[in-house]
Amino acid sequence: MEKLKRWAIILSLITIVYNLFEGGVSVFFGTKDQTLALLGFGVDSFVEVISGIGVLHMLLRINANETLLRNKFEKLALRITGFGFYLLTLGLIVGSIINIIEKTKPNTTVPGLIISIISLITMYWLMKSKLSVGEKLHSDAIIADANCTKTCFYLSLILLAASLLYELTGIGYVDILGSLGIAYFSFTEGRESFEKANSDKVECCD
Repeated sequence: MEKLKRWAIILSLITIVYNLFEGGVSVFFGTKDQTLALLGFGVDSFVEVISGIGVLHMLLRINANETLLRNKFEKLALRITGFGFYLLTLGLIVGSIINIIEKTKPNTTVPGLIISIISLITMYWLMKSKLSVGEKLHSDAIIADANCTKTCFYLSLILLAASLLYELTGIGYVDILGSLGIAYFSFTEGRESFEKANSDKVECCD
């Protein structure tokens, strides 16, 4: 059981480090290539880091056999995460409108293709690993974290589809649709973050 708890913490640390790297690369190429979908994907990764820190703090307390109630730090992390997701949603919607008016098109979406494929593989492995640990420990909290990783997997699918379709068609609206898809998931993640912040129990499932 102790080994499983330590593995859960390691998986949480991997999630944080990976999202930091993914966010930095995505924001860089998203800005450089003027692809809103990749830029939004990168910002989403940074917001996920805040959420990941809250999850790591929770897992450390679980490992120390502390009470399964959210403390002030975890609630604050969830509220900041929720606000970040809402802000990202608004930014993507405004950005999409501006791109439509100005008829802005990405220079290329090849970096988005590469990043989304790497993310799909990584998030699938993290999702399955967290789910396995959560089921073995009978931990709703870890299973809920696995469900959050599943959302990141879906976001990667949206980025992959938008990047691939743009490279095949050259239609700028494809990137905008991908941005709005990411905005939708960002809004739902923000709503769930605030719902969890208002709940004392850490066993809140997705």
